[in-house]
Amino acid sequence: MKGNAALAPIAVFFVLLIAVSCSDNKPAPEKTDPKTEKLTLLPGFRAEHLYSPSENEMGSWVSMTFDDKGRMIASDQYGYLYRLELPAIGTDSIASKVKVEKLKFNLDTAGAAPPEKLEMGYAQGLLWAFNSLYVVINRYDNDTILSRGSGLYRLQDTDNDDQFDKITLLKQMSGYGEHGPHSVVLSPDKKSLYVIAGNFTKIPEMNAYRNFPDEQIDNLLPLIKDPNGHDNTVGRHGGWIAHVDSTGSYWELISSGFRNAFDLAFNDEGEMFTYDSDMEWDFGTPWYRPTRVCHVTSGSEFGWRPGTDKWSPVFPDNLPAILNIGQGSPTNVTYGGNARFPEKYRKALFVFDWSFGIVYAVHLKQAGASYQAEGEEFISGSPLPLTDGSVGPDGALYFLTGGRRLQSDLYRVYYTGDLNNTPEAAPAITAEQKLRRELEAYHGKPQAGAVDFLWPHLKHPDRFVRYAARIALEHQPADEWKEKAYQEKDPVTVIQAGIALARKAKAKDKDHIIKMLLGVDYGALSESQQIDLTRAFELVFARMGMPDAAGKAAAIAYFNPRYPANGGNELNRQLSKLLVYLGDPQAVENTMAILPGAKDDNSAGQQTLTNSSDLIMRNPQYGLDIAGMLAKLPPLQQTYYATVLSSAKSGWTPELREKYFKWYYDAFGYKGGHSFVGFINGARKMALENTPKSQQAYYNTISGDSLVVGAVAGPNARAIKPKGPGRRWTLDEAVKVADSGIVQRNFKVGRDMFDAALCSSCHHMRGEGGTSGPDLTQLGSRFSYKDMLEAIIEPNKTISDQYGATVFYLKAGGSVVGRMIGEDKDKYVISQNPFAPQVTRDIPKKEVARIRMSEVSTMLPGLINRLNAEELKDLLAFLKAGGNEKDTIFSAPKP
Repeated sequence: MKGNAALAPIAVFFVLLIAVSCSDNKPAPEKTDPKTEKLTLLPGFRAEHLYSPSENEMGSWVSMTFDDKGRMIASDQYGYLYRLELPAIGTDSIASKVKVEKLKFNLDTAGAAPPEKLEMGYAQGLLWAFNSLYVVINRYDNDTILSRGSGLYRLQDTDNDDQFDKITLLKQMSGYGEHGPHSVVLSPDKKSLYVIAGNFTKIPEMNAYRNFPDEQIDNLLPLIKDPNGHDNTVGRHGGWIAHVDSTGSYWELISSGFRNAFDLAFNDEGEMFTYDSDMEWDFGTPWYRPTRVCHVTSGSEFGWRPGTDKWSPVFPDNLPAILNIGQGSPTNVTYGGNARFPEKYRKALFVFDWSFGIVYAVHLKQAGASYQAEGEEFISGSPLPLTDGSVGPDGALYFLTGGRRLQSDLYRVYYTGDLNNTPEAAPAITAEQKLRRELEAYHGKPQAGAVDFLWPHLKHPDRFVRYAARIALEHQPADEWKEKAYQEKDPVTVIQAGIALARKAKAKDKDHIIKMLLGVDYGALSESQQIDLTRAFELVFARMGMPDAAGKAAAIAYFNPRYPANGGNELNRQLSKLLVYLGDPQAVENTMAILPGAKDDNSAGQQTLTNSSDLIMRNPQYGLDIAGMLAKLPPLQQTYYATVLSSAKSGWTPELREKYFKWYYDAFGYKGGHSFVGFINGARKMALENTPKSQQAYYNTISGDSLVVGAVAGPNARAIKPKGPGRRWTLDEAVKVADSGIVQRNFKVGRDMFDAALCSSCHHMRGEGGTSGPDLTQLGSRFSYKDMLEAIIEPNKTISDQYGATVFYLKAGGSVVGRMIGEDKDKYVISQNPFAPQVTRDIPKKEVARIRMSEVSTMLPGLINRLNAEELKDLLAFLKAGGNEKDTIFSAPKP
């Protein structure tokens, strides 16, 4: 599947209908296919359902491309490659006229797999280019069906018999699963490739690097890793994009710091864009970042880091999104350049959301060296788990649904009116874009004349130009320009040079860099420049360590009078973090003075296209859920201050400690994402370690230790017994019950069965429940009843790598099984009880011979076997409605 694996807790989308009037295609007859009837399209567009792979025993398709004969090639997520010949737009009885063949491979004996193995498949990325099929394989290490591991492969037909007879591994990749290697895309000049991978994929050795993925966290906020173990076993560089030649012999890293971007596309100007995922478990925390469209430039960094230490988009050493969408699971990104659409949509990016079944049209407008972007809903449906898409040779937009063995379908959307597009002149890049590209020519290696050329642009008013200039500077040896930096008088140039020195100079230069930064007239800076300056100091401290006593005193004297600031929250976050780190005697008192009344703002610039509060009255299915979340939404700024103070060892009085720890007691009552309570509890425990041991029991009590289990498990941990009589449900029997009709169901019984079947012990629903399994609030927006029942009755059939167990084979013999939630150089940390995920066990690495992913789900089988048919219907209705009592699937309560 191309998308974020976890289930998002809120369905958010924004509908903007645009009247359009043109197309060369004849209007087609009224829609009658139920699969297209569920789609919402803009006026003038029509959808056709072409094929159902899952109904034809061909799996669940997640990737596609078109070959040089106009045929589609697609891949099952866990199986074969297929080639399709598709009928023309408007053909009657389309599905019966689609020709599908399973690809065969005529390999010689040396290159062939054993007979019991699959030659090629499991592709999350497909591209036809250079008379070859490029395939990005993404597979689990313990998979026994596919003969080849994760990586980029090239398939060729050397004897022109229309079958592939040569398979070449271009690059092995260490990573797999829903955050593993993803897509391969042709460059704008059609001379090379780009490859994109998620944050569970290690960056392989490259020939060249345009940015510096050096595994540095670069954040002084106390690190609390995800309490549910999501990203605790992977590197700190995040997802990445590489530029590759057609033979796979030369690889150059272009960008990193994504969470789990799946795909990328280029616009008419040759600029690159991707759609990065959020971490929905972080919702309600100050480090949450919504799904977002990013303009990917040379050497760019986007700041994904583990747990609490994700970078703010205002940090000058990473780039911001051009459009924040909201919650969701990003998959495909396609540019409409070759689409036979009205010009507005031909020049749009189309980005896919798997969770909520929405294709957004993103409209780009040049703005300096980058872009401004506006979005609108282009296609939507429920369920519509979107995986991949492409503009076909006929100018229609083709797209797939499926992933995770869900029901899979192939559609196309085309325009039905008159197309009177006036040919436009080739797009001209802006002066700032031209300058940015000139600076980017100095990325990658030291070059003569680079410093003289880039230096004046370190103070350029355009952020993307400044960024390109600084990255060019960092590619030049620091010893050749550090003295120039020390002599610089312009404050913005000093700040940018200070950031570069913090990243590239040696620790012995620390005192010189601090002195240089302290020479900046703080009061003469704008607020954004003050943030940049605090960030420069933070990078010096994070990379080079605490300054000596004199340097520390000077830094405290510099920042203390400016805190708290009258500006936005981002500046105060930086100041609080620096002063607590430096041990300012007044930092605790000053922070506690503003913590209780701190209000949230949008100084980080993360306003989303899908504004949650605007959706309460727009969408009855999700409105109450959104309203409930917003009614108990955690205060982000207060949470940030509390987390900063968790590392403060001095400056406390008994009164301040009492006030601080009582804040946590109230915080456990807020509703956030899957990991919110764990983050809050992690900060609380860290703070307790900094109290006198004789007082820790008291502060532990008043800070809400007794509330932690209840806040995680929620009120659904009740002893409810079904009436029965139950049965040993098979999938076929259960599907028949669902197909018999699920209307006018009983909400209370459905909720009770959610508890009785132990669903609430492991799963969140509307902010309540367990944490060892996915949040199920939005299950109904993408899963059919059959999909739900299959997951319940046959839990081993599809196991997400985010929730799967790992088998640890011990050197002394025997094995241990558990869900790995953490890892360091000495040990693995696992959770073995899904009903008590906070109880962990350490396994020393020196005792482990090997590990593999378990083929047995941590979800227990037979959980619905105590339910009768009517109780099963009520449970399915509860799941489909996402726990929303006002959903029309439920009958009105009797008076």
